[in-house]
Amino acid sequence: MPSIIKTLRMLADPNRLRILLLLKGEELSVAELQEILAMGQSTISTHLSQLKQAELVEDRRTGKSNLYRLSGPADGGASGPADGGLLDDVLADARKQIAEAAADQAAMRRVLKKRQDKTRAFFDSVAGRLGKDHVPGKSWKSLVEALLRLMPPMVIADLGAGEGGFALLLSQNAQRVIAVDSSAKMIEVGRELVRRHGVKNIDYRLGDMEEVPIADGEVDLVFFSQSLHHALHPDRAIREAHRILAPGCRIVILDLVKHRFEEAREMYADEWLGFSEAELEAMLESAGFRNVETAVVDKEGDAPQFQTLLALASKPAADGQSGCG
Repeated sequence: MPSIIKTLRMLADPNRLRILLLLKGEELSVAELQEILAMGQSTISTHLSQLKQAELVEDRRTGKSNLYRLSGPADGGASGPADGGLLDDVLADARKQIAEAAADQAAMRRVLKKRQDKTRAFFDSVAGRLGKDHVPGKSWKSLVEALLRLMPPMVIADLGAGEGGFALLLSQNAQRVIAVDSSAKMIEVGRELVRRHGVKNIDYRLGDMEEVPIADGEVDLVFFSQSLHHALHPDRAIREAHRILAPGCRIVILDLVKHRFEEAREMYADEWLGFSEAELEAMLESAGFRNVETAVVDKEGDAPQFQTLLALASKPAADGQSGCG
């Protein structure tokens, strides 16, 4: 446990405070901190090393780099560092008093947008041929496992819909499918797919999984089909799913079981190397979902033997309501 004196010593440097203010809300790499703060790599690495020794920040390996964040939960909650209350108070004052703080936050948003743009660029580049290339976890067995649990007809949101092949499948029995994707090229391909098949009940919308262009309570079912691991903040995407669901309705997630195939970050623009059952359960419960169920529903035979994880959960019904609809 870090001492108060050691913590105060760490917080006495304005540049370390600037770093902590950034890491309070996001996980960032050394290179991203360099870009935001316009400091040298060695300076930032030294500050991070000192903050890590003081147990104020922690890191995790992702691909070829480390991502740093405040110690404890990413939201800086009560179970964070031992001196979390002191740190919160100091950072609140620092945000007001450090002249560069506002510019740092704006620069961080630009850096994060570059991350998202990299993912979008990948999907723009493969639009129209995803069905011909291998995509981890896109197995018919896992889709059928989920479809067997559905009760049509419903208004369904397909978040991270890609080219829309799954939305097309859902539309056969759905009242309406709202297909959302952040890639304009994917949306274009999806709309052409709908036009060719003469489908009238799919509504394509350009938008991010973390800021879904759907009204509160508009849908009866939210589906993430091998898309959640592309979100910068999967927990925020799940909270958005909770917002757009009508009371008593359900969310279905099909994604990869956590794996170590690092090449997926470059090959498929994956932000996360899958999720464990415990991680999905925790995110769903934190977002307000109940009756959470998880199961591994498929394992590929060829290396690297990706496994598919199915998660189901319900948004609590409003008072006086028995269920969805």
